[in-house]
Amino acid sequence: MEKSRVLVVGGTGYIGRRIVKASLAQGHETYVLMRPEIGLDIDKLQMLLSFKAQGARLLEASLDDHQGLVAAVKQVDVVVSAMSGVHFRSHNLHLQLKLVEAIKEAGNVKVG
Repeated sequence: MEKSRVLVVGGTGYIGRRIVKASLAQGHETYVLMRPEIGLDIDKLQMLLSFKAQGARLLEASLDDHQGLVAAVKQVDVVVSAMSGVHFRSHNLHLQLKLVEAIKEAGNVKVG
């Protein structure tokens, strides 16, 4: 099986952390978007460091930083968005659209 470079957005969430672990277990080069918005959330920081210890690469970029997102997307073949929308549905949709725009501009990931 061909290996991919996978970026997981929302990698510290309930579903996202499982996607990160599965991607690593399958031997894919796995990247996790580390958003500065997590601040000092110790649980999320510890989870990100655990992913790093397992071989994931952490990419720091905010969803409000278009060029930072584009730079992150340019490093991968696949983008998986596992961002939760439980609390802020309209805001989450807006963030998803920002991610799609970055993917389109990067031009290296097929949008389907």
